[in-house]
Amino acid sequence: MPSDPSDALLPIREIARLTGVNPVTLRAWERRYGLVIPQRTSKGHRLYSSDQVQRIQTILSWLNRGVAVSQVLPLLDNGPPPSTQQGTDDWKTLSALLTNCIARLAERQLDQQFNQAMALYPASTLCEQLLLPLLSELEVRWQVHPCARVEQAFFHSWLRSKLGLRVYHNNRQLNGAPALLVSVGGQFFDPYLWLCAWLVSDGGCPVEVLDLPLHGRDLALAADRLNAAALLLSVNQVADCEQLRRDLNPLKVPKLLFGAAVTLHKHALDNAPDWHLLDSPLAAQRRLHGLGTLVRPSPTGNTSCN
Repeated sequence: MPSDPSDALLPIREIARLTGVNPVTLRAWERRYGLVIPQRTSKGHRLYSSDQVQRIQTILSWLNRGVAVSQVLPLLDNGPPPSTQQGTDDWKTLSALLTNCIARLAERQLDQQFNQAMALYPASTLCEQLLLPLLSELEVRWQVHPCARVEQAFFHSWLRSKLGLRVYHNNRQLNGAPALLVSVGGQFFDPYLWLCAWLVSDGGCPVEVLDLPLHGRDLALAADRLNAAALLLSVNQVADCEQLRRDLNPLKVPKLLFGAAVTLHKHALDNAPDWHLLDSPLAAQRRLHGLGTLVRPSPTGNTSCN
């Protein structure tokens, strides 16, 4: 797309910060689908115009409506299609492929399928269109399937490793006080906690994930030692509301509670100060970003949480 010569051209790292689309994905969109074609410096570095920033945001709006990335290019010039059913079917097909890999305990194929999707879609789109629906489907499947325990152990081990590695690499690029993530409940592994950690760190805020539930003095100590900018609690099981109040009210940081069980406690917790009650990891990440004072540029040019 031609740009105004007077337009300030931005490098790919700055475009990633502005749009939330990482450089790997931007390069894949360019090479595989021709969605955004940047200019190049004499040394081959990519430069993007303000028009292309808007184009990337338009692409994201289509992806967030469920359109597959392979279907986006015609829509950028021709307007909305009659429906987004084709994109929905593509996500269902990918979900079925992942479920099949999980059923066969096929780690290499599972990794390959997910890595391909991760290269093409932002974390928020993958979470909304693929991972949250997949987790819901797996929870239903594992209620009755004879191999449920084995499948669950395999998938949760893989997911912890995959998301933990992404969080680790994101954290290495970020500065500032972290968001502290803790699970409410005694489950061995909380996939929604780690999904939220990935989303928050991918959005530019460093995170610290503590798998074991913490209460009272222990939770306050962790928040103080980490100088936590916010506390995010994954609530996917029935919780003791009075215990939550005792644990959280003394903490002088924003408290974001998210998960399937939050709605069960909404009336009991809704009037608590500095509490934000949300239904999903994606909603928690968006609210954290929306708080504004928590997210701002770091000295390294990345976005960090303060």
